[in-house]
Amino acid sequence: MAVDATSAHTAGASPDQSPLEGVALAHDYVTQRGGAERVALSMSRAFAGAPLYTTLYHPEGTFPEFADVDVRPMPINRWGVLRRNHRLALPFLARAVSAQHVEADVLLASSSGWAHGISTSGRKVVYCHAPARWLYQADRYAGTGAASRGLRSRAVKTATDVFGPSLRAWDQRAAHTADRYLVNSTVIQRAVSQVYGIDAEVLPPPPAVLSSDGGSQPVDGVARPFVLCVARLLPYKNVDLVIEAVARIPGLDLVIVGDGPERRRLEALAQRVGSTTLAGRVTDEQLRWLYANAEGLVAASYEDFGLSPLEAAAFGRPTAALRDGGYLDTVDPGRTGVFFDAPVVDDIAGAVEELTRTEWRAHDIRSHADAFSEARFVARLRRIVEEELHHR
Repeated sequence: MAVDATSAHTAGASPDQSPLEGVALAHDYVTQRGGAERVALSMSRAFAGAPLYTTLYHPEGTFPEFADVDVRPMPINRWGVLRRNHRLALPFLARAVSAQHVEADVLLASSSGWAHGISTSGRKVVYCHAPARWLYQADRYAGTGAASRGLRSRAVKTATDVFGPSLRAWDQRAAHTADRYLVNSTVIQRAVSQVYGIDAEVLPPPPAVLSSDGGSQPVDGVARPFVLCVARLLPYKNVDLVIEAVARIPGLDLVIVGDGPERRRLEALAQRVGSTTLAGRVTDEQLRWLYANAEGLVAASYEDFGLSPLEAAAFGRPTAALRDGGYLDTVDPGRTGVFFDAPVVDDIAGAVEELTRTEWRAHDIRSHADAFSEARFVARLRRIVEEELHHR
């Protein structure tokens, strides 16, 4: 998912943002800059003035636009160490969420495992980014290889081993309290059916597209040709594999946008293999320049909905992506990018080489991105909530 630009601005004004009375929002935790947080911001724009309930809120760690939202964290938020690393809160979140009750006619919950458990006096609509990864994809969530041996990954694995059975029971009960289930992709539609036995509706989220009329600013030390990787630096993002793969391609550099607990390990790897710049968090102006000047994007992690290829597509840039998960919905092979079959160095390197050899039609790539707009997302989401209000 596209992350770590200074702003989470999304192009495309919604056709109707007039207030709907009695609507409240919920999100797992507002502590990071990721695709799910961008969706929560889109929901906040769709239902202006609605409060947003969450377990943890760390303003410095997430998008600054949340400062304009009525964010209401739970009492667990007083623990600073949990705000700064929400994974450490895993053993405590089920109890915290279960204690939260929201008075609303409709509660719209943006959930990857927690917000769907908040109780409400009215109807509940869940927008599911994925069934809880730490319960149903624990190995993938903790990472593989060297990444899986890190302290945080071992802590997550230990917690899921100890608390997994009780959390799965809690999660199943929480899922079935929803009156309506929405999902972000056909992949997650199948997962929700398999995990919960729930028939969900697909509503793709809007891509995090930077405004096209803004300025751009070069990133110091970056020169063409290069490919771009935009990701939080977490084990399951497979950024280490991308570094090793691009290093095999003569004359091509890699620029990584994003930050996270894996940064020190990845910096050491980048220094060893060369041809890599870890840019960390960048401004909108810098991100525009990077997308506009990159040969393309590399996306090597399993994602439930692949947002970053749509962001690249808005700039007419193709993507080399893992043939799995949400990328099957957001990458059109041969038109907007290429696939590789497994997150291994040889496969990634081969796909990147194919991407750089191919002549791409930027207009066709941009047209693909246009099919995913915030206006479409907001209009359908408001219709769904209005339908639930009429059930009252």
